[in-house]
Amino acid sequence: MRSVIHAFLFLAAVASSGACADVAVGSASGLPVPRFVSLKADRVNMHIGPAKHYETKWVYQRAGLPVEITAEFENWRRIRDSDGTEGWVYHSLLSGRRSGIVIAKSKDELVPLHEKPDLESAVVARLEPGVIGAVKRCADGWCRISGRGFEGWIPQVRLWGVYPNEKIE
Repeated sequence: MRSVIHAFLFLAAVASSGACADVAVGSASGLPVPRFVSLKADRVNMHIGPAKHYETKWVYQRAGLPVEITAEFENWRRIRDSDGTEGWVYHSLLSGRRSGIVIAKSKDELVPLHEKPDLESAVVARLEPGVIGAVKRCADGWCRISGRGFEGWIPQVRLWGVYPNEKIE
């Protein structure tokens, strides 16, 4: 009986949270859905449903990895990663700290990081696709990011973990 109740609640959460475009806030947190967050721990289990007894679908091993919350059910958040993999994670394993993954047009391309939010400014680093940086702020199509050994400005379209034209201060 308990598994039937969990299955019903799970299906109700999925139906009400992901399918309705007019749902702007999460039912559990009151925060916007969808929204980007990051993984808080170096080991995070993604489950196929919103409870620990559901099968583990994936194990993340990188604190700071950006993920997108697409639904909420009690203390569980449905997330999507940059590869499009979706599943459920316990809320306390997520952080509101923003991060982004550098994306390139090709896997061999190095993405320039600029001194200022201007394509004509000095290039302070060239980042490989997949590099993760902490997002400090975004405005006018540029984001200031930092990581181990780098800090500067990158065009917002070159980051997964921020929405187009999103402002972060």
